[in-house]
Amino acid sequence: MSSTFSGDETAPFFGFLGAAAALVFSYSDQVILSAGMGAAYGTAKSGVGVASMGVMRPELVMKSIVPVVMAGVLGIYGLIIAVIISTGINPKAKSYYLFDGYAHLSSGLACGLAGLSAGMAIGIVGDAGVRANAQQPKLFVGMILILIFAEALALYGLIVGIILSSRAGQSRAD
Repeated sequence: MSSTFSGDETAPFFGFLGAAAALVFSYSDQVILSAGMGAAYGTAKSGVGVASMGVMRPELVMKSIVPVVMAGVLGIYGLIIAVIISTGINPKAKSYYLFDGYAHLSSGLACGLAGLSAGMAIGIVGDAGVRANAQQPKLFVGMILILIFAEALALYGLIVGIILSSRAGQSRAD
């Protein structure tokens, strides 16, 4: 039985699994995926804090929405990696080997799990931070700085994911 496919038959599975991991662990958009754990957790946890704080100090609600927005940005990182990975998987145009699939899988996992971790950190800090800000407004700048450092964790995952994804296609000279 002859086949026109050159490369490893199962390699695209790992590549697409990487794209899925990037989206599932970091992205949350109720219309598109509804399964992004990092951004969803960060949004939900921060939103609970904003709602609780809004009862005490309703004038601070808009100022306290920052953690919710930062958690939502995590989803964009996963979407970027998923698009990079999915455009790199075209076995009919170019050979796609297991090395390429594993590179894409590790890329998606690096970005997705970093997004999950950052989302959890943003959610916890956002919840506690907005509640504390309602009682002591001087804590706002400190809360924002902690949120920025938590967001940086996901940005590091995005950078590592891009680097790992760029390694795909370098397994063999075609």
